[in-house]
Amino acid sequence: MSERRVVTRRDFVRGTAGAAMGVSLFGVGWAEQATREPRSATVILVRDQRALSAGHKVDVGVLREMLAETVTRVTGKANARDAWRALVTPEDLIGLVPTPHLNPTHQEVVAAVRTALVDAGIPADRIRLAQGGPEKAEACTALISLPALKAHWLTGIGTVLKNYIMYSGHPSHYHDENNDRLGEIWLKPHVKGKTRLVLVDALRPLCDKGPQPDPRYLWDYKGLIAGTDPVAVEAVCLKIITAKREALRGEPWPLSPPPLCVQMADKRYGLGTCKMDEIRLERAGWAEGALV
Repeated sequence: MSERRVVTRRDFVRGTAGAAMGVSLFGVGWAEQATREPRSATVILVRDQRALSAGHKVDVGVLREMLAETVTRVTGKANARDAWRALVTPEDLIGLVPTPHLNPTHQEVVAAVRTALVDAGIPADRIRLAQGGPEKAEACTALISLPALKAHWLTGIGTVLKNYIMYSGHPSHYHDENNDRLGEIWLKPHVKGKTRLVLVDALRPLCDKGPQPDPRYLWDYKGLIAGTDPVAVEAVCLKIITAKREALRGEPWPLSPPPLCVQMADKRYGLGTCKMDEIRLERAGWAEGALV
């Protein structure tokens, strides 16, 4: 395995422009502006077979171990306290942004993050739930995105990029083929530059019919996926969802509508890289059925 490279907060805030996709897609102007500089991002995948019981109940102790492993690998710090303090400060007003409805982020994940922040010296009154309208993001100086891994019938994938859809003030404007515009929400003044960590709840993902949780398409993946490049994290999530769908059908089973948002977050909005060959995936823990 190659030497670990930690993507810093500066890397995330600055973002990276996508390589040119060609005049046929974006026109001469975009093709001329696109950078050809090499890019890279690191995404962490931590899984533990003990994370869920046979009845799908979360083992909180195991989850806390997974969370500590995840944040130390994201930041390169020696322990969880130093890792969280590398991401946020006691002066920040920190907004936790879970998926709120229909196959939501496990409450145990939200609680574990809150507890870990307090253990790291962040005052409890500086941590709040921030899922909701634009005013929720505007009130915060730092955001920790906590989406659940799932497919979505209106955006293809309903994980990282869609998690801020309520911050747009007009969520219906980003459905169906307009999901390609989800990346622009991350550049709005009340959101831009505030996300310190993307931490995906992949304990029990949903690979079809989302957001309504159809039991046929839920499975115990028992993982956390994290990074500071939201597009890279979403690209890994998309690969897992796609691989699970193909495993269920025994043949390609494309998401509908196509999750155009992932590629466009890179190529149009410059939020990070969607190319798997530019993403260093660092795995830890249970390997069976990883799908990526």
